Amino acid sequence: MHPASLRIADFTYTLPEDRIARYPLAERDSSKLLVYKDGIIAEDVYAHISNYVPALSLLVFNQTKVVNARLQFRKDTGAKIEVFCLEPDDRYSDVQAAMLQQGDVFWKCMIGGAAKWKEGQIIQAGNGDNAESLRIYAAMSGKRDGYYILRLYWEPAHLSFAEVLQQAGKVPLPPYLNREAEESDQYRYQTIFAREEGSVAAPTAALHFTERILATLKEKGINSGRVTLHVGAGTFKPVKSERMQDHDMHAEWIDVDHTFLLQLIEQVKQSRTVIAVGTTSARTLESLYWIGAQLAAGGQPDFEGIAVQQWLPYEEEHSTGVLAALQALEQYMTAQDTKRLVTRTRIIIAPGYRFRVISALVTNFHQPQSTLLLLVAALIGPAWRKVYDYALQEQYRFLSYGDGCLLWDLSAGKLRETSCQ
Repeated sequence: MHPASLRIADFTYTLPEDRIARYPLAERDSSKLLVYKDGIIAEDVYAHISNYVPALSLLVFNQTKVVNARLQFRKDTGAKIEVFCLEPDDRYSDVQAAMLQQGDVFWKCMIGGAAKWKEGQIIQAGNGDNAESLRIYAAMSGKRDGYYILRLYWEPAHLSFAEVLQQAGKVPLPPYLNREAEESDQYRYQTIFAREEGSVAAPTAALHFTERILATLKEKGINSGRVTLHVGAGTFKPVKSERMQDHDMHAEWIDVDHTFLLQLIEQVKQSRTVIAVGTTSARTLESLYWIGAQLAAGGQPDFEGIAVQQWLPYEEEHSTGVLAALQALEQYMTAQDTKRLVTRTRIIIAPGYRFRVISALVTNFHQPQSTLLLLVAALIGPAWRKVYDYALQEQYRFLSYGDGCLLWDLSAGKLRETSCQ
């Protein structure tokens, strides 16, 4: 079945409020780990994850960094207006470059209390008590795809937008946590891999990893790699359509350097396991295949726009092997003399999708009727319900600060043998 025909109502379950983890555990790696492989469920904790990963595997982490994306402005009347800075406007071709803009930026935002904001009005944040105070101003610049485009500008103008958010913003905790961000969230809602600023939500699967875990993985000969996918506006866009054909998958920025691509190619060439840590890493890795497959077939992905469209994996027959696709992408980057691939992907991974690059996924437990749950169902099939029912019964903690799982693609073995040509 083409996933466009899927009914989102078939991917629901009852999530009691008390199963949602409001806070993280004291120790990151003490979270529960559910392992699902060959139809069997095992239980452990993240501290022991190396016991379930084959030697010479490659674990791929998302190194995006969450920014303090919530800004609170005040009108002259004293009324509060909250601006949630989601992602750069389309006039920017690189999230990192946009974050380093000085003086002003144009940003895609959600606005709490937008009805209080009259057209043409400029609102202000910052106390303005002395000449050195940070003052931020916001002016409407349009509306697109259901989001507001704001021009944000500030004084002192020499500060980058990243510095402005760090000084004046708040951690953008997911709304289902139903609480204000606290000082500890500055650290705990950030992975130890966080490096590239640009996300408004954490790649939560990696929140469980510690330097201690990385040391045990290294001792076993398990390697790690880094990619970047900036989590943006689409994270907060629920699936409202009855069937997936009417759902527009959001575009996400990915940023992959040439060194990692060579590491991935060598892993595939040696027929070694690739494991995505998080759905963001999974979407990035699978998108690399589809970009390379287009190049190998003589096509030209729209690198300045959307390099992987939503239904591309389902509407075109590609016989290109994983290795051939990745090598085509590497050759393109070499020919262009570029060390970074920066583009966007709208890939939707849902039942009916065949994974090309990854054999397993480390991930948290996701919300009912979400595209993230569809990705899990694409990997392990109808068994997703068995896994989730077990986790609920055994008192696992759900969502961003909750426990997680290591899920293996049952079809991975045979497919890798035929697709690495």
